Amino acid sequence: MTQHHPIPHAVLFDCDGVLVDSEPATFDLIQEEFARYGVHKTISELEDAFIGSTIENVYQWGREHGADLPEGWVDSYYKALYVRLREGTELMPGIPRLLARLDAEGIPFAVGSNGRKAKMEATLGQHPDIRTRLEGLLFSGQDMGMPKPKPDLYIHAARHLGADPAACVVIEDSPTGARAAKNAGMRCLGYSPKGDNPRLAAEGAELFTDMRQVPRLIGLDP
Repeated sequence: MTQHHPIPHAVLFDCDGVLVDSEPATFDLIQEEFARYGVHKTISELEDAFIGSTIENVYQWGREHGADLPEGWVDSYYKALYVRLREGTELMPGIPRLLARLDAEGIPFAVGSNGRKAKMEATLGQHPDIRTRLEGLLFSGQDMGMPKPKPDLYIHAARHLGADPAACVVIEDSPTGARAAKNAGMRCLGYSPKGDNPRLAAEGAELFTDMRQVPRLIGLDP
């Protein structure tokens, strides 16, 4: 029997891998940098270790695993990443239509990312229509000192929208982010375009594969 959920007071989006397809460039650069400093990992290994994490955590992990990363590496990594992302970062399929639908239905939304605000500007800024819809609605766990899996970032975003946190839905693609939603007492939809994602599901996320499914999942469509 299908469970019927009430229409949420607000929808809170992760950014990387949910709104924008920024993760391939991010992980390619981590792989190159680690190799440059003596640690060789596959993209799959890096994704398992870091998806949904912060670059500060990547730095710590790299140092602990033998990469001789210099002081100041985090800032130099970000500088190189922003250049790469500005070369072209696509929106995830279906995002413009989904945001337009939420607007039409009067459901507010915001973004809670572990990435820096400057990273969101580098990616979302390439898509002016979307960036305009998100004016004043981009919240960085890194910049604000409340990174996921702490619940604070999503609770802050909900309160900014005037929404009851318990009545919000989060859209995430990482176990870290799904845990943040769970810690905040929020329902989490787990975006998994490649299908099965046991680590995401293990954090309580309800898996889906296509943004076109979201209106039905949040009670807008029968």
